[in-house]
Amino acid sequence: MSVINYLIMIICVLLGVAFITLLERKILGYIQIRKGPNKLGVLGLLQPFSDAVKLFTKEQVNLSTFNFLPYYVSPVFSLFISLIVWGVLPYLSGQFNMNLGVLFFLCCLSFGVYPVMSAGWSSNCKYSMLGSLRSVAQTISYEVSLALILLSFIFLVESFDFKEFVNYQEEIWFLWVTIPLAMVWFTSCLAETNRTPFDFSEGESELVSGFNTEYGAGGFALIFMAEYSMILFMSMIFSLMFLGSTSLGILFYLKLTGMSFVFIWVRGTLPRFRYDKLMYLAWKSFLPTSLNFLIYFMGLKMMMYCVFLI
Repeated sequence: MSVINYLIMIICVLLGVAFITLLERKILGYIQIRKGPNKLGVLGLLQPFSDAVKLFTKEQVNLSTFNFLPYYVSPVFSLFISLIVWGVLPYLSGQFNMNLGVLFFLCCLSFGVYPVMSAGWSSNCKYSMLGSLRSVAQTISYEVSLALILLSFIFLVESFDFKEFVNYQEEIWFLWVTIPLAMVWFTSCLAETNRTPFDFSEGESELVSGFNTEYGAGGFALIFMAEYSMILFMSMIFSLMFLGSTSLGILFYLKLTGMSFVFIWVRGTLPRFRYDKLMYLAWKSFLPTSLNFLIYFMGLKMMMYCVFLI
């Protein structure tokens, strides 16, 4: 039953990826005072499927100088990581759950660096290599803040299971208690998923298309799907951690969609950061904030134990 549940969930995620691309193009269209895709099907609803058919039927170009195996494996591995991480979603029906979901999430997040690095290196292109190096440095920097924020909540909840995060928010959402942490988490998620204003791995103005410059057809489609799958996943984690939603209620999916909308809204509103400011933000702003909250939560838990013992 667990395997069947997981497969059904993956199919739903892939459908979600298809329609979040349509949602993004529609929202960006209205932000830029235009319609967006509206010809194919009713209101352009068939556009994602048309894009998929176009990309997967295009001819695959073989480069004259490239490393064959890592070049073709990297997009597949990237999509694999972005889909397997969905295993941490706590189904409260008990059919599929992971007791060490937080650790599994952090492991998958760290593994996400390797496909990008491998794709950039194996392309044998200076733009791809620079984009992958930027992405690796950016991802590692912001993972530190994400790990510290998760550690703060682990001290508070005393569990590695995301189900406990939901149980602790029956009375009040963590968002209202820890607004600064929620803002740091969301900004770090933007950096982790290489989204505007932190899309330095795909810096079109300097690096053509960044680490995926040499990719086209199916390879580009897989990288594209992995990115949007991670956007949906980060929206889901934010909903679990700060908005206290059970994964069985319709409200949870509305919150997930709302967070995905904010990802797109940020892209249509903010310009790209400068790279040194990105690193300054990670190490001199977010890291001290995360550490302070970690120490605060540790002290709070110790004080609760002392009061309980007295």
